Amino acid sequence: MEEVLAQGRYVGRLAPSPTGALHLGNVRTFMVAWLRARSLGGRIVMRMEDLDHPRDKPGADREALEDLRWLGFDWDEECVQSRRRGLYRDALERLRSAGLVYPCACSRRDVESAQSAPHSGEQLRYPGTCRGRFRDWAEAAAFAGRAPCWRFRTEGGAGVAFDDVFAGRFEQRVSDALGDFPLARDEFGAGYTLAVVVDDAAAGVTEVVRGDDLLAATPAQILLQRALGLPTPAYCHVPLVVGPDGRRLAKRHGDTRVAAFRAQGFRPGAVIGMLAATCGWAEPGEETSLAGLLPRFSLDSVPHGPVVAENYGRALSIDATARRAVAKASVRL
Repeated sequence: MEEVLAQGRYVGRLAPSPTGALHLGNVRTFMVAWLRARSLGGRIVMRMEDLDHPRDKPGADREALEDLRWLGFDWDEECVQSRRRGLYRDALERLRSAGLVYPCACSRRDVESAQSAPHSGEQLRYPGTCRGRFRDWAEAAAFAGRAPCWRFRTEGGAGVAFDDVFAGRFEQRVSDALGDFPLARDEFGAGYTLAVVVDDAAAGVTEVVRGDDLLAATPAQILLQRALGLPTPAYCHVPLVVGPDGRRLAKRHGDTRVAAFRAQGFRPGAVIGMLAATCGWAEPGEETSLAGLLPRFSLDSVPHGPVVAENYGRALSIDATARRAVAKASVRL
């Protein structure tokens, strides 16, 4: 990273998805990413990750960009994943030619049933059921009666270790934690895991700032980068905003959409100030702007615990551990 900064070529990215409306949790993470890039004199790529078509909401992409502009975000270039399928197809073909991927007909229930021990959370270890089972995608699709997925072949010893800018050292033996992990449910490779790796490299992204729910998925992406001969950016995973139950913000936690705050008459500075206070960059109740936060920005003041959204997003507080570290970050609106 020091070399990148010395050359003045920091490139970050913001990557909303149109699977739902932009909410406070998204904005807090994007705020950290934007401030990190601008404080280092870097460029920002706006990437719309719209490949999850069954879950995409019509108009959500446009509304997300409108909300971000209203809050004061800007960026230097835009790209839309659904318009870049050729890049993913080319990358998949390279992996296929190298014998590193295969089609898999297993459903999530199949994988869950194959676990050797009770499992909680989103990450499941795939036991390799479909390795060598099908000649091609078409045969797997005919067997399953639906679209199969592409899986990346991991081998014993497929370990990855990296130093996260915020979370610190992270190590994972991907073959043990995930097994052969899924790349995409698309015949031509247009899926999240492969697409983000290809897009980050194509845009010259030098550091990825995102929520720490994706920390455990990063080693798999690094394996893909190595297999494709692509550079590995630095990573910076920051804590999420969660509901009182400790889970990621969702409808069950009330209306935490930026659009709802706009409709209630909140000013952009009030929303930015509320979120900045949870990072130690503003006082509770202070209104400010992204540009106004640049002189105050420091990752060192960001708590390492999750931020809890209470009262349907009308108040935010740091969890008990983080509150001891940054007492002033509790915010009540």
